[in-house]
Amino acid sequence: MEPFTRLTSVAASLPAADIDTDIIFPARFLLITAKAGLGRYAFYEWRYQPDGAPRPEFVLNQPAFAGARILIAGPNFGCGSSREQAPWALHDLGIRCVIAPSFGEIFFSNCFRNGMLPIVAAEADIVRLQAETQSGAQLSVDLATCQIVSEDGQALSFEIDPWRRDALLNGWDEVAVILNSNMTAVARFEAGQRARMAWLYAGEQ
Repeated sequence: MEPFTRLTSVAASLPAADIDTDIIFPARFLLITAKAGLGRYAFYEWRYQPDGAPRPEFVLNQPAFAGARILIAGPNFGCGSSREQAPWALHDLGIRCVIAPSFGEIFFSNCFRNGMLPIVAAEADIVRLQAETQSGAQLSVDLATCQIVSEDGQALSFEIDPWRRDALLNGWDEVAVILNSNMTAVARFEAGQRARMAWLYAGEQ
């Protein structure tokens, strides 16, 4: 995965509560199995009219927010099914960070597995960030310091599990997390196995 260190971008607001995974990635596209290109279907019903024309009122269709890599969302974002295509589509759309008062539990975990940072923030802080960015102002999300920094320098701290933070900073998938978190145990096992079953390693140079 691509490491997540510091992200600076305009932030698009989707303040509605309970935006579920079927809104993020509609069920009628579930037969598409490849990750690449799924971004075109993200928020499809909200982004496009029935004839396929973009809806100008939708925030990501507006020129000021077309390249947004940060979403500021309402409570319970990503609720509903365990649909992993939802974070796949957001990531393919260019979104790397979602800030919300709360998340659907499975969606929250799937974000980390796909190189995205979901940040839980108090509703009062969400309202402030939405007001600051409504005209296209940028935010900087610094994972090393666990801070969201506004253009005026105001910083908001956030919390994240240390192992998830390390995984994002290093671009580790789940296998890499296990290996890097347990290198001592892995090395100890291999040393013991070499002693007990040297024949397994006979072909090594």
